[in-house]
Amino acid sequence: MSDTLVIIPTYNEKENIEAIIRATFDQEKVFDILVVDDNSPDGTATIVESLKAEFPNQLFIEKREGKNGLGTAYIHGFKWGLAKDYKYLIEMDADFSHDPKDLIRLYNSCAIDGGDVAVGSRYSVGVNVVNWPMNRVLLSYFASKYVRFVTGIPVHDTTAGFVCWSRNVLETIKLDKIKFVGYAFQIEMKYKAWKHKFKINEVSVIFTDRTLGESKMSGGIVSEALFGVIKMRLKGLPK
Repeated sequence: MSDTLVIIPTYNEKENIEAIIRATFDQEKVFDILVVDDNSPDGTATIVESLKAEFPNQLFIEKREGKNGLGTAYIHGFKWGLAKDYKYLIEMDADFSHDPKDLIRLYNSCAIDGGDVAVGSRYSVGVNVVNWPMNRVLLSYFASKYVRFVTGIPVHDTTAGFVCWSRNVLETIKLDKIKFVGYAFQIEMKYKAWKHKFKINEVSVIFTDRTLGESKMSGGIVSEALFGVIKMRLKGLPK
């Protein structure tokens, strides 16, 4: 058993799931993987199940009844991983927008460099995004600037979804009180970690947009992030 669990939420990722699993297991450090699948109608879960015999002590899957949002999928994975005594838990997308080769860098940022949280950051050193249209790059970049301005959090990429969490952070944050499910989930988690005075490191990574499958981005997710930040700042959030 590894000390680190990589949590991959999926919904209709049959084109990517086997490749991302194999790429993760191909790294120099041993990682375990938990796929949290939201009842994908394309058979994503079946592909994962077929690989479990090949990776019996490293690959796990949790199948949920419906499509309930990215945030709740990660919270499900966090709770599962904490119950299994993992020391570090890493969020990663299934579509190769996050490079599995960067997993070790996020891990080292916590395990060696003393971070409580390590954020795979697109914006800590310039703008490192590949294959996004300019309007989406600008939306994402200025959204993070906006979050920093409104909340004061000293993180360049607050909406990043490639994150390593030490178990102490996840045990301290009350996961059942997380309010948001989309991009705002990513902001809320980092905001609460910062409010608890945990050390947040940023690791510069290159984000590459998916080439297979369909994006799950929607206008509702963006709106939740924009207006959710104002709510966090004005009303405050319980720790």
